[in-house]
Amino acid sequence: MIDRYTLPEMGKIWTVENRLSTMLEVEILACEAMAELGMIPREAAQNIRAKAAFDVKRIEEIEEITKHDVIAFLTNVAEYVGEDAKYIHMGMTSSDILDTALSVQMKQAGELILQKMKGLGEVLKEKAALYKDAIMMGRTHGVHAEPVTFGLKMALWYTENQRNMERLEQAIKMVSVGKISGAVGTFANIPPQIEEYVCRKLGLEPALVSTQIIQRDRHAHYMAILAVIASSLDKFATELRHLQRTEVLEVEEPFAKGQKGSSAMPHKKNPVLGERISGLARVIRGNALAAYENVALWHERDISHSSVERVILPDSTILVHYMLDKMTGIIKNLKVNTDNMRQNIEKTLGLIFSQRVMLALVEKGIARDTAYQMTQRNAMRAWDEKKDFKTLVLEDGDIMTHLTPEEVENLFDYTYHTKHVDYILKRAGIL
Repeated sequence: MIDRYTLPEMGKIWTVENRLSTMLEVEILACEAMAELGMIPREAAQNIRAKAAFDVKRIEEIEEITKHDVIAFLTNVAEYVGEDAKYIHMGMTSSDILDTALSVQMKQAGELILQKMKGLGEVLKEKAALYKDAIMMGRTHGVHAEPVTFGLKMALWYTENQRNMERLEQAIKMVSVGKISGAVGTFANIPPQIEEYVCRKLGLEPALVSTQIIQRDRHAHYMAILAVIASSLDKFATELRHLQRTEVLEVEEPFAKGQKGSSAMPHKKNPVLGERISGLARVIRGNALAAYENVALWHERDISHSSVERVILPDSTILVHYMLDKMTGIIKNLKVNTDNMRQNIEKTLGLIFSQRVMLALVEKGIARDTAYQMTQRNAMRAWDEKKDFKTLVLEDGDIMTHLTPEEVENLFDYTYHTKHVDYILKRAGIL
């Protein structure tokens, strides 16, 4: 359930009213362009601009009879305009207004998503700087590896979000095209200057070549980038969900006063927002697949893509916008338990320093495989017998033949692993 998500600017883009208003603007601009070229009287274009309007309920009534949405729309507009309505849609086909208007809507939606991504980036950047020295366990395969910092994890996500913003900007550019070229894209009944005028006024570029429609590889690319963004949010949410597990408990997503985690167990504080984001990402990825299926159409076009797009484009843009809003709130209000982070590091009894011991032996001239075996046997003892790894190393005569106690002590230093964090964050533009 989307919890009373009220960001009206995104929802408004996909309302019937906005779609029809945009379609109407395409038709009016085409008439103005025709007047500029002397194809219709200038007074007619002015009259159309002044009087053109529509009524959603009336359009629905007409469509019940015509079974054609654009004809119903144009019929209703004509009822407002009067005699000069004969110039509306002259030489055009339905997809001229449908696809051009859809491009405007996709551009509008994409730009709103970009704003949300900028907000998420700001929060991630802030947390990366704040927790740059908050040491925690780095894990590979879910198993303790070597220390990182929580700030470094936030920096990783910040840079991924930046890449996604670049991808979305490219996707918005890819769909910001219009098409006013007639029934099969040949401009047979309408001059190219009309398309150029309409697109310029709408902030679009003319599609260089089209059939009856704008080609759907553009829309598939747009949807693919939304799926990538959703997948990144899924990745962030999955990591936070792992870190909130009782056995780890290094972070917790916000838990409001009065919130309840379980109908049966009063102690529960579940990562429900993260789980919601992960679930919704699956919807977006499924919608992207549907967009791929829309690329291959019959000849100059069929209409199989239309019904699909009326579902996947509003749903996907609204959901991604929503997911970004939720993830920004999670990160902003995240509870970070640095004490648990340190305690979890110490659970492996110093085994995280095994590579340092091995490399120190290699630097003393020991063959790498031999150094590996010498280190590993102590690491396995520490793990199996629950003994301190450093103590076992100091008690190993073979190792201590090559290392001094002071050298061993220096190997078990957490800051060794974090000495380049500032460099990484500066390189990422965070510090």
